[in-house]
Amino acid sequence: MANVVVVGSQWGDEGKGKIVDWLSNRADVVARFQGGHNAGHTLVVDGVTYKLSLLPSGVVRGGKLSIIGNGVVVDPWALLSEIDRITEQGVNVSPENLVLSETAALILPIHGELDAIRENRADGVKIGTTKRGIGPAYEDKVARRAIRVCDLADDETLPERVNNLLHHHNALRTGLGHEAVDAEDLLAKLREVAPKVLEYAAPAWHALDEASRADKRILFEGAQGAMLDVDHGTYPFVTSSNTIAGQAAAGSGLGPRALNYVLGITKAYTTRVGEGPFPTELTDDIGQRLGERGHEFGTVTGRQRRCGWFDACMVKQAIIIGGIDGIALTKLDVLDGLAELKICTGYKLGDKILRRFPAGMRNQAEVVPIYETMEGWQGSTRGARSWADLPAEAVKYVRRVEELIGCPVSMVSTSPEREDVILMRDPFKA
Repeated sequence: MANVVVVGSQWGDEGKGKIVDWLSNRADVVARFQGGHNAGHTLVVDGVTYKLSLLPSGVVRGGKLSIIGNGVVVDPWALLSEIDRITEQGVNVSPENLVLSETAALILPIHGELDAIRENRADGVKIGTTKRGIGPAYEDKVARRAIRVCDLADDETLPERVNNLLHHHNALRTGLGHEAVDAEDLLAKLREVAPKVLEYAAPAWHALDEASRADKRILFEGAQGAMLDVDHGTYPFVTSSNTIAGQAAAGSGLGPRALNYVLGITKAYTTRVGEGPFPTELTDDIGQRLGERGHEFGTVTGRQRRCGWFDACMVKQAIIIGGIDGIALTKLDVLDGLAELKICTGYKLGDKILRRFPAGMRNQAEVVPIYETMEGWQGSTRGARSWADLPAEAVKYVRRVEELIGCPVSMVSTSPEREDVILMRDPFKA
């Protein structure tokens, strides 16, 4: 059996929650490897809806080991709140089925405050973050001043770690016209939360190694999408971590040889939340219709997503960068009833034709999509579980997407329900 990495191939919000849920039912271990509690995965299990941000999707299923890897930045208060919330829904969460990497960096209240300060700056420049402190926490991590989970277990050195962190943050805060943070107050908060968090702390890499040696099926669960990757996305309108499949190894502690199959979750159209370029964005009635039919509102923030036509050029680029072996095409049913559909196959930039998304910020904002038009379908794809259930035009659309992105469609999702999937290739049997 193969280990599977699930990543988004667009700007996030591709419907990873349902696909990860479908796969986690077949996995033994589910591991998160990047991001923070800005992720929003909605799962519907036996008619019950679960909304997860930090917890791996496998936690809602009995008999699975869930792991929060070292590549994730963790807000300890948000984590405990999420555990309490799904416990109230009848889910058992304990150190036996949840492992939190002891080397994961923490998101502290100062990080969320700094995020908000930056997003509300006077000149109006925004990145479009969720203001949850993810970016500032990653900054502290790479600057070697972060407080990690394991630091909570060492009360003798914790004050030193806090002082070192605040040496930077208080200079920044006062420089921006905000009050300095009191070290003792932050220490008190950390000491209070430490015992509850440390219950779950362990060397996650070791747990994954043991699972691998025991031939357990491991599902690596990514957050956001390829075009939000800090290196390969639409910089600077990106998240603060690597979102592509290669991060699954670095962010979990299990080497790249364990990554057997990469599944790219890909929406049948395109959406984006927040600021940044979006060549195929539709601000007309069709864009409004896609948003309404697709219920395009963020799970975590509730922000309305921008909607547009499928961008095959961008997805093809994400497939190359991310080493994607197959895609799960989601929300095909949202396109039901449209007379015609358009697919972006490239861009115009001045007098040039591009078959890739440019790197420069100005060029990204100025490209004009080149479209190929296809006939839509009037029949329904909702709930389809086989090719025979799809209108002929819908089959042609899926096949054309495959051709343009240079990657096979392994799965097609036709509704929010977990079992409404057309399966061409089981990733765990790849």
